[in-house]
Amino acid sequence: MMRNPVCSRELKVSSRSIRLPLIILLFNGILSLVTLLNMYSVIAQVRTTAVIQYSSFMDMYKFVTTIEIILLLFIVPAVTAASISGERERQTLDLMLTTQMTAAQVVIGKLMSALSTLLLLIVSSFPAVAMVFVYGGITWPDVFSLLLCYLAAAFFAGTLGICFSAVFKRSTISTVVTYGALIAVVAGTYFINKFCLSLSATRISSAVAAFGTEAGLKATSGGAFYLLLLNPAATFLAIISGQTEGGKAVAEICSYFGMNPDGFVMDNWVIISIMIQVALACIMIAVAIWCVEPVKSRRRQNKNRKKGV
Repeated sequence: MMRNPVCSRELKVSSRSIRLPLIILLFNGILSLVTLLNMYSVIAQVRTTAVIQYSSFMDMYKFVTTIEIILLLFIVPAVTAASISGERERQTLDLMLTTQMTAAQVVIGKLMSALSTLLLLIVSSFPAVAMVFVYGGITWPDVFSLLLCYLAAAFFAGTLGICFSAVFKRSTISTVVTYGALIAVVAGTYFINKFCLSLSATRISSAVAAFGTEAGLKATSGGAFYLLLLNPAATFLAIISGQTEGGKAVAEICSYFGMNPDGFVMDNWVIISIMIQVALACIMIAVAIWCVEPVKSRRRQNKNRKKGV
């Protein structure tokens, strides 16, 4: 398979700059500092009480992995949101499209270079995450499932940045909109469920006041609950709870929003959520490709119409 020329160029440029080592140093420095501080607090507690609480190491694992996914979701838009719009601002995008490269090669090459950087960040963070292996409790399948969650979240957030970078001509606007959309997906889906839950509770209160009974009535967020399938944070929470708490997170979330924890979707929450996020990412890639080369696409459509006539 031929290598993507855009990806090869981006990787060469990033490897020669000091930006990539600084990002890796900052990313792993924060994770290592958090891990060492947590280990120090656990060891200090052992010295004081002479009792080893393995739940403390699981809490440390959850805390470190949570910090890592937050950092990934914070870094990904910064890497991808200016990829296409930056080429427009430097007036090099039109030059790239005059070559034999297609718009798909440009978009996919930009995305591949960003994801390779993020994959490097994820792999380089394994020593900090693997400190919990010293005390046991986490297996290699758990690590691979966590890696899959990180890759899915990075792919979703990366395509979000690529899409808005292709839609908007300015890097500043695309970056702001990308962060806004990501916050809407992560926090907005939760607050929509809270709002629907409050409406349901209000209706139940009105029914109780009118009929004087609340038998069989239960506040629920309804169909809005399934919007959480779009949320990478909810997927991460389901995976990490399965590793440390026996998978109670999905049941607890269902109980909190008044949903039934049984069913096909609830039993396969992680797989369905990742598949939906990947499908949406593919749609955003298609939108980005169309926005990068709309003129040529319309010319081809006009030619095909003329030939048909």
